Amino acid sequence: MNTSDLDTLLQVVRLGSFSAAARELAIDPSSVSRVVASLEAELGARLLQRTTRKLALTEAGALFVERVAPLVEELALAREALRDATGQVRGTLRISVSNAFGVRRVIPLLPEFCRQHPHLDIDLMLSDVLVDLLAERVDLALRLGALHDSTLVAVPLARVSYRVVASPEWLRAQAWPPAAPESIDTLSCLTFSLPGFRERWLFRRRDDAAAPELPVAVRPRVVMTNGLALREAVLRHMGLSLLPDWLIDEDLAQGRLVDLYPDWRVAAGDAPSGAWALYPSRSHVPAKVRLFVEFLRAALAPAGNPHDNVRIT
Repeated sequence: MNTSDLDTLLQVVRLGSFSAAARELAIDPSSVSRVVASLEAELGARLLQRTTRKLALTEAGALFVERVAPLVEELALAREALRDATGQVRGTLRISVSNAFGVRRVIPLLPEFCRQHPHLDIDLMLSDVLVDLLAERVDLALRLGALHDSTLVAVPLARVSYRVVASPEWLRAQAWPPAAPESIDTLSCLTFSLPGFRERWLFRRRDDAAAPELPVAVRPRVVMTNGLALREAVLRHMGLSLLPDWLIDEDLAQGRLVDLYPDWRVAAGDAPSGAWALYPSRSHVPAKVRLFVEFLRAALAPAGNPHDNVRIT
């Protein structure tokens, strides 16, 4: 019995099918079936109950997997620790990130990181759905906004601020410019689907932190779930929107978008105020995770002390 076979079994259990495990491991499905059959023969017990519709652990299989899964995980961590101790940063770094933040902020940084670490492969999972890091074998997640999982370690990457922006063409087409924040409630806005973005935006003058917050009701004309799509709609002159700086800073610098209220800080009730790197709490943090987090913190606007790790509570 070798660890490769055990890992194959665990992949089958995690993904729920031979074919899915084969795709994950980049091998033929028949090879996966042979490995499981070989393990069952060696152990003298059926581990999986196969039907035409689903695959499930038998009682014996559930007991075996419960005991063996932590051992396989610890062995993998031991291998990583040994490679780290010898300076061999190799293997695959599996990262989960949202579509918009991944496309606008992470992918542009990957060429330089890959150049610095030529023996490290990247598996980038772009999705707006929060994944279970342990169940999906994700080494590192990059997330925006509130953090809730107490089993993860969080490292601040960057603060997030927001601006009310529109295209120059849209502004020229208005009978009068929206000079004051209060005028937004008469305009058609493009917003995220989160409740806070759809109801009101909160303004506070940059030069007067003690001034009261000014809430302004918004009237959504178009509501979207994806930041990239929302930015594209603004660039196509459909209206104004409240967008994060990391998404539109290049557009502002190049004149494709205009900041309507540069003297105001603007936010929404559910607006994420920071970007975070999250990884499972372990006694040993793999070098590949540590190197990528340090690389991101240097490349992005840092938040706080770059050596502070913040445990989520």
